[in-house]
Amino acid sequence: MLQQIIDFWFSDATRKLWFKSTPEFDQELYERYQDTWERARRGELDHWMQTAEGCLALVIILDQFPLNMFRGSAQGFASEAQSRDVAAVAIEQGFDKALPTEQRSFLYMPYMHSEILEDQELALQLFDQPGLESNLRFANHHHAIIEKYGRFPHRNAALGRSSTDAEIEYLNSKEAFTG
Repeated sequence: MLQQIIDFWFSDATRKLWFKSTPEFDQELYERYQDTWERARRGELDHWMQTAEGCLALVIILDQFPLNMFRGSAQGFASEAQSRDVAAVAIEQGFDKALPTEQRSFLYMPYMHSEILEDQELALQLFDQPGLESNLRFANHHHAIIEKYGRFPHRNAALGRSSTDAEIEYLNSKEAFTG
């Protein structure tokens, strides 16, 4: 299953949908991988953290899949902290260096998705590597949002948080990041 997840996520068909998802793709992920996500959340797949590929697959399951499967709901962020824990294990073990650049970028994304400023600062360091320049641009953008607002304003509705006047102004602007 581990390799199946990596093969699926890095397939040509899925690559096109990474940052331009469709409701059909979100539904496909839910139908194929919701049970796997639940197992990962319960720690049943923690033994995968013994390899670089296992850590990568877990991060994809815990960080990427829920953003699609549960788009617009709090559940989309429910395993975010867990994905950072897996990424931290991978980095501590040096597994990130064993992965191709494109795969490494997904291993690091939980830090870019974090609403913790220190994680955002780590994301800037991690993405400041050859081959990750396009990701560094997005990491800088995410960092600036967290630095300014302390959170991602576009998540407020899904997480049941009230938006400040400044956040509402930002969300109504052309510069708004909507996830």
